[in-house]
Amino acid sequence: MSVRIGTLLLSNPVIVASGTFGYGIEFAHLFDLNCLGGIVVKGLSAKPMEGAPSPRLCETSGGMLNAVGLQNVGVRAFVEEKLPMLRKYRPAIVANVFGHTVAEYCEVIDVLENAEGLAAYELNISCPNVDCGGAEFGADPALAAQVVSAARKKAHRPLWIKLAPNADIKAVARAAEAAGADALTVANTYPGMSLDVRTGKSRLGRISGGLSGPAIKPLTLRAVYEVSRAVKLPIIGLGGIQSGEDAAEYIRVGATAIQVGTAHFSDPSASKRVVDELRHHCCELTCTSISALRNTVE
Repeated sequence: MSVRIGTLLLSNPVIVASGTFGYGIEFAHLFDLNCLGGIVVKGLSAKPMEGAPSPRLCETSGGMLNAVGLQNVGVRAFVEEKLPMLRKYRPAIVANVFGHTVAEYCEVIDVLENAEGLAAYELNISCPNVDCGGAEFGADPALAAQVVSAARKKAHRPLWIKLAPNADIKAVARAAEAAGADALTVANTYPGMSLDVRTGKSRLGRISGGLSGPAIKPLTLRAVYEVSRAVKLPIIGLGGIQSGEDAAEYIRVGATAIQVGTAHFSDPSASKRVVDELRHHCCELTCTSISALRNTVE
């Protein structure tokens, strides 16, 4: 069940996605975190953020919309208060990093570089670059290359780039690869809306949010297939995974590992179940290695 993402070896390919599992330690009383391949913690900014107004979540057909607004304790509080507890567990701990300027991304990485217990960084490039009038880093290959290149100069740990789906994802993937990325997470949530038809108001505290869950799986599965053939980097597939068979689909189309996200909202131990089901699935197929499934789509 072990997989290698660049230089990083994971005990299995199941990773929990950022923003759906808190900082990891909140779930430690529900199941043994050591069964996981990795944990991507809640996104970290240079300074604490309160996030968006409520309501922040809205159920949709086959998924949910969220507008949490990247609430977090800030990178320094994470290093002092959260990371020491995470070091007790075996899964690779990945810090999700975001900012609204290149300098903010670099500031977060500067703080994390001096911390022990982290395996990699995952850059969320779906944030608006305020220095460029609000254009998203992940929507423009040039902007993506700019932030990845700056982060690469700062980071001595592996650098994963979390791509936005609402862009020319192959062009952005190639730009991130050229700028020094070690792996790509495909993909973030899709922009969406939901209204109360009686009032005409958004069901979220903001007018729109990010769509996730089973509804997006066919879209993201295709994105993983295309990106895995556009670059040579390892791909971490993310989008609508609820079962071991879902995970196997992503691996078959080219993913080295996968992330479980929205499923945790209905089943807090979803990622453990995916590990168990994926192992059982491989046994049924008599696979001697999970990696033997990769790129076996016909």
